[in-house]
Amino acid sequence: MAARKRASAPAAAPANAAATVSNGDKAEQKPKEASDPPIAPPKLGFILKLSLFLLAPYFYFFFYHYEIQQELQKSILINAALSLAGFFLTVKMIPVASRYVLRRNLFGYDINKKGTRQGTVKVPESLGIVVGIVFLVLAIIFQYFNFTADSIWLVEYNAALACICFMTLLGFVDDVLDIPWRVKLLLPSFAALPLLMAYAGHTTILIPKPLTQYVGVDVLDLGWIYKLYMGLLVVFCTNSINIHAGINGLEVGQTVVIASAILVHNIMQIGASIDPEKQQAHAFSIYLVQPLLATSLALLSYNWYPSSVFVGDTYTYFAGMTMAVVGILGHFSETLLIFFLPQVINFLLSLPQLAGIVHCPRHRLPRFDPDTGLLTGTKDGTVVNVYLRFFGKKKENSLCIHLLLVQAVGCGFCFFLRYLLTGWYK
Repeated sequence: MAARKRASAPAAAPANAAATVSNGDKAEQKPKEASDPPIAPPKLGFILKLSLFLLAPYFYFFFYHYEIQQELQKSILINAALSLAGFFLTVKMIPVASRYVLRRNLFGYDINKKGTRQGTVKVPESLGIVVGIVFLVLAIIFQYFNFTADSIWLVEYNAALACICFMTLLGFVDDVLDIPWRVKLLLPSFAALPLLMAYAGHTTILIPKPLTQYVGVDVLDLGWIYKLYMGLLVVFCTNSINIHAGINGLEVGQTVVIASAILVHNIMQIGASIDPEKQQAHAFSIYLVQPLLATSLALLSYNWYPSSVFVGDTYTYFAGMTMAVVGILGHFSETLLIFFLPQVINFLLSLPQLAGIVHCPRHRLPRFDPDTGLLTGTKDGTVVNVYLRFFGKKKENSLCIHLLLVQAVGCGFCFFLRYLLTGWYK
């Protein structure tokens, strides 16, 4: 649910004859291409500063604080090198893809800039498809360096990629067909099927120590209930990124912050554990999160305020599914949910409107004042609007920074909570 208004077919139809020709007539397409100005260049300086800030703890734990096995470290570094290549490839691919989606009238107008010159600019949509494609290519190439044909992780790795690919496809279909939101809730359930069918891990949970005397066991096997929980977690993660949106950079920004926290958590668990299986599970998570973070940073360089591209539901579904998969297969779904604390709060605030108890408009966005350039919170139940109602009017870029800081504080709270409960809770 981006801060955009998709142009209707009549409004999007070009006035000149050259813009209405078929795709096969290349000679008459040239005037159409010339009429669409190139998108703004990527904000690479901002991305570099953000990367250093978010990844500083990761570099510290990986290279200095913990002694990680050389073989495991080698695999992580190969994956990081591929991810870095994916960053530059995504930066180069987005302008190319933008021209194609504009040619097909797949664009929108930024509602939060309505009444200004920027509000009349055609912004190419669904550029999350570039991130999804580059990510999948990187993940497939990485198999050559890390997995053998008899690897016990290969089946689950391919199942994870199948889920992510399926969800990316469904997200792009949603962007093109504009599927009703009630149907959107079901899409992740179908996309999660490869993972649920291929999952061969444990279905047990550790009972919190204060409750063991009441339950009578330390470990409880949930069986099919655990797989049901996995499916529900996928549905929540994919849709929670989608509904905590509405301003430039928020969808990708929250993904970048959570992915950075996941990386730090995985390295901490690898360094603190002596169990090879647990170390491999967290390394498995890193293999998927590093390319997610790198390609998302490339997209953020175009999506940061003022946004020159819209990510679309393609990206929000892709990012949510990827993080759900790494949480499940990395065996830290509880921690993942705490990383998603702002999204959980946003979902609870949205529930009355999503359930139809309260009227739910098409766009639950703050109100923009073109004279002052400030956003004002409405009565809609979202974290964006509630934050504005509590802390007053703000410019769009300032509001996004505040919300991402809230996301970072939520992730920090998760690490603090784990530190307090270690040894007492589990």
